[in-house]
Amino acid sequence: MRPFRVPLESDLAPEEAVAWLRGENRPFALTGEWLGGLTVMGSCPLEVADPVRDPFSVLEEQPELGGGEAVVGGGWVGWLGYGIGSLVEQLPPSPPAPIPCPSFSLAFYDHVVLYDGERWWFEGLQSAERDALLRERLAVWEERLRVGAAPAVSDRVPAPFVLAANGGPGHLDAVADCRRRIEVGELYQANLCVRLESRYDGDPLDLFARALPVAQPRFGALVGGVVSLSPERFLRRQGRDVWTEPIKGTRPRTGSDEDRRAAREALLASTKDAAEHVMIVDLMRNDLGRVCAYGTVQALAPRIEPHAGVWHLVSTVTGRLRDGVRDGELLRASFPPGSVTGAPKVQAMKVIATLEATRREVYTGVIGIASPIAGLDTSVVIRTFETAGDAIWMGVGGAIVADSDPKQELDEALIKAAGPIAAIGGSVARPLERQACPPELCGYPGRAVERALLHGQRPDPALGVFETVLVEQGRPVALDQHLARLAASVAGLYGAALPSTVLAGAQAVAAEAAARSRIRVLADADGTVRITVSPAGPPPAGTVVLEPFALPGGLGAHKWRDRQLLDALAAVRPGTVPLLVDTDGLVLEAAYANVWIMEGDDLITPPADGRILPGTTRAALQAHDGVREEPIDLDRLASADAVFLTSSISGRVPARLRRPVLVPVPVAAPL
Repeated sequence: MRPFRVPLESDLAPEEAVAWLRGENRPFALTGEWLGGLTVMGSCPLEVADPVRDPFSVLEEQPELGGGEAVVGGGWVGWLGYGIGSLVEQLPPSPPAPIPCPSFSLAFYDHVVLYDGERWWFEGLQSAERDALLRERLAVWEERLRVGAAPAVSDRVPAPFVLAANGGPGHLDAVADCRRRIEVGELYQANLCVRLESRYDGDPLDLFARALPVAQPRFGALVGGVVSLSPERFLRRQGRDVWTEPIKGTRPRTGSDEDRRAAREALLASTKDAAEHVMIVDLMRNDLGRVCAYGTVQALAPRIEPHAGVWHLVSTVTGRLRDGVRDGELLRASFPPGSVTGAPKVQAMKVIATLEATRREVYTGVIGIASPIAGLDTSVVIRTFETAGDAIWMGVGGAIVADSDPKQELDEALIKAAGPIAAIGGSVARPLERQACPPELCGYPGRAVERALLHGQRPDPALGVFETVLVEQGRPVALDQHLARLAASVAGLYGAALPSTVLAGAQAVAAEAAARSRIRVLADADGTVRITVSPAGPPPAGTVVLEPFALPGGLGAHKWRDRQLLDALAAVRPGTVPLLVDTDGLVLEAAYANVWIMEGDDLITPPADGRILPGTTRAALQAHDGVREEPIDLDRLASADAVFLTSSISGRVPARLRRPVLVPVPVAAPL
């Protein structure tokens, strides 16, 4: 490929020119301090990386260059989600994903449009196969930028953002639990986050264009449905030199000039923030030391930087790569970023998987460009909005150390969110004024709620999902509803589809089954299905006894084939049914059934907010008058006029909480 560049005539600012990307094939824009202060935009890539590939290996595939001149020319652009850390380390399964996303998104662009602060350029990597297309794209961009006015940007804004899953109370509990783990020596620091979510039916491009002049991010990025206003560089490689700039330590930068100065001085004087910062700087030195020549890694003195609504404590760690180390190996050695995981990194990631209530997607991964000319530049995915359909969400959090105060940590997270949300024209709905209820205190008098993950790991999504269908006299009950739920899970989780023959297959198996049977439709991650049949047995006789266990975020909205955690919980107190309770103190579901309470003539069940499996029997009951979805805590459950469970096999089964007993409960165990 031969690099080339052509000057373009335009007076447009980057936030104006980005509007020309609307409707393009896989558009991207990088603005701020990328590659030494360039704005880089592009679309219509030469290649899109297969989602089943190893993304680190993908980034090492760069073309050979012939004679020619360009500053960037093109390269791989996209993001690596936090979850690909499982390619680097062996980690427990993550919390539920409200909206599953791909693990990474990378595309190779053989032409880009860039702005160097003075003028616009069209740059490319010319090849015989793409020569005609590159000429066409050059003509398109010459015309667009010559017009002098970009398409209008919509002023549509998201609905107010709210805390997702177990919200503020759950985060307070997670911070308290993390502190206990630190006190017993399990780790030194973990970065814990919460998720803010909203609805937005517009184009993410409009949010990005509107936010740029307001937020003025160091590393603004629009790529793959993601709008990032990140202040933090992850890795920059130029030639053999590499550096990282971890952020750790935050104070609000709001109010009067005097208030801002006082906050800055408080951050400089804070021993807590200094301790957080030093730990992460040391971690990044260690990560770079894996791939840099001995003796070349060094950390510069920390500094205070102003960002949207906050002050940050920042350091630069530099090194020189060993011969032969390429971008994929560099990223593999240091991914995910230490500033958004903790120390030691692997143990911190295990604690994150245990204590957080929702899965991290792109958040706390990296966004960037790997150019065969300009090198590698990546940002840490914080202050970032992710979108899917009409959903929009962002993660925010902070480092938890031995003296962290849970309330202050939640406040800090919301402060970090306020600036980016305001920049896109949004707002944050105030959390409900409800006291947090940690599991060791919540529930009904005299009974603590034991933590479920003391007895096993969350279900492994890689093992697939399933449905259980009751068969009566050869007729499968609500088969269409069960298969629809299974198909939605397979599509959402794995991007696969069920075989077209699954309905007929299940009906044929049911027709040959005994009078009262159950069939299981077992789906693998690729959509492959296997159907089994077994006797259903009679429904439980009498009233079942519920034993509550606390599980952050619950099991999510899918029926997992991995049942080892639920089996382990059932074995803790034989003869009882595990009842899952979130760390905000709210009842979720029983091990195999949805939960209901009767209050007078009213029938009430916990809301299907992504934390529970919405059962088919539950859906049938909701068709009746007087049925409501409402939050239910253990006190309300214990005082209800009646409690029962519903499932497709057992139907409606009376239930009650086990009689309270005072017992010592361990609150944390090493992973």
